[in-house]
Amino acid sequence: MMNRRRFLRTLSVSLFAAPLGAEAQTTGKVWRIGLLSSASPSAGVDRLQAFKLGLRELGYVEGQNLAIEYRWAEGREERLPAFAADLVRLRVDLIVTQGTLATQEARKASTTMPVVFAVAGDPVSAGLVGSLTRPGGNVTGFAVMGSEMTAKRLELLREVVPGMTRVAALWNSANASSGSEFRETEVAARTLGLQLQSVEVTQAHRLDAAFATMIKERAGAVIVLSDSMLFGQRIRIADLAAQNRLPAIAWTREFAENGRLLMVYGPNVAEMHRRAASYVDRILRGARPADLPIEQPTKFELVINRKTAKALGLTIPQTVLLRADKVIE
Repeated sequence: MMNRRRFLRTLSVSLFAAPLGAEAQTTGKVWRIGLLSSASPSAGVDRLQAFKLGLRELGYVEGQNLAIEYRWAEGREERLPAFAADLVRLRVDLIVTQGTLATQEARKASTTMPVVFAVAGDPVSAGLVGSLTRPGGNVTGFAVMGSEMTAKRLELLREVVPGMTRVAALWNSANASSGSEFRETEVAARTLGLQLQSVEVTQAHRLDAAFATMIKERAGAVIVLSDSMLFGQRIRIADLAAQNRLPAIAWTREFAENGRLLMVYGPNVAEMHRRAASYVDRILRGARPADLPIEQPTKFELVINRKTAKALGLTIPQTVLLRADKVIE
């Protein structure tokens, strides 16, 4: 698994070296796609660059034969419905979304315009698609399926935090796919003999109160469930975890790299964005979203921030370090 520096170096080379695809060169058409996200442009730079790299590899170059209409909610998810409706009014060729909530709003805005989610939680439980193999409707994409990885994250926390008996689950109950992930977390916690504290946050300004609740109820660690709003608040979450001396684990590497959270275990979401470009290409060539199966990651990465561990007074076991894809010193 390449680290972030190698990824960006590869990206910069590919942006100049990748050949244009024959199909995109010869049509003479300028394709218009919308990008709808709950986050801000700065929150997922690697993801956006990876998506553009994937498009370029297939012959789509922004400013030449591709125009992208960006709609960033910047953490204010109440803006998503208007943004989605605006993209539909513009009659873009398709909409690419980031996160379950953005995908839901795009689907509400139109049941015919193709929608490709570059990342989302469980699209079936969220009601976005009929099944993983045959989505049906106008929506398809790439799913994190976070509920299947919560047990592993709890196991890692228990290995790193000796004597941990109670863990807080920080999640956004307004996110439809987070419900199934939380239920799976409950099951995993019971199996491991851990007490699970549910800490629901639907708005970013409630994070301080959420961590105060964790401390009041004596949580020994935190598991952050997948959600675009929480992703956008990853630096704040890491700061609050550090201030309250709470070891924490999340689902995507940016929490450990940008936010300095203790650990991350999950898929390479930037790579999912690069792969999403292939579905954009197939749909622009005539494929139906209904016939494109939901793709799930097959490789997962463990990232450990050892600097944070030292600040918390924790020693990462060698057995865990040896399994890490990246250790931040």
